[in-house]
Amino acid sequence: MEGQADKVLRMGGMELKFLVDETSGAGEMVMFEFAVSPDARVPAAHAHREVDEAIYGLEGTLTSTVDGKRHELRRGDSLFIPRGSVHVHENLHGELARVLTVLTPGSIGRRYFEEVAAVVNGPAKPDLARIKEIMNRHGLVPA
Repeated sequence: MEGQADKVLRMGGMELKFLVDETSGAGEMVMFEFAVSPDARVPAAHAHREVDEAIYGLEGTLTSTVDGKRHELRRGDSLFIPRGSVHVHENLHGELARVLTVLTPGSIGRRYFEEVAAVVNGPAKPDLARIKEIMNRHGLVPA
């Protein structure tokens, strides 16, 4: 069985702790804790072609903008983002923000985030064309 450290992925000022990945979720769902440091660089606004997203606030405040409408998610708050909706998540506050994220079906999973992390965490400035190619291949549409 995988250890918890094997399930944590760091990407810049963000951390994803996978609770259910695309393999263990049989492609039906992916679930992870998403932690964002204050003022961390976050993925650009995007939409999912075939995946719905649900978020539940665990700690701090995560600002999620969906189709132009801003939502401040605090502990106990939830937000549903239907496929096709343009959205972005940011931490605009002075403390760590942590949410539980569920994606259904589970076609955007750990492999996607590992590929993006390899580009973002490298020594050079991230190659935006490469990131867009990864996004498109995994069903995300940059806005």
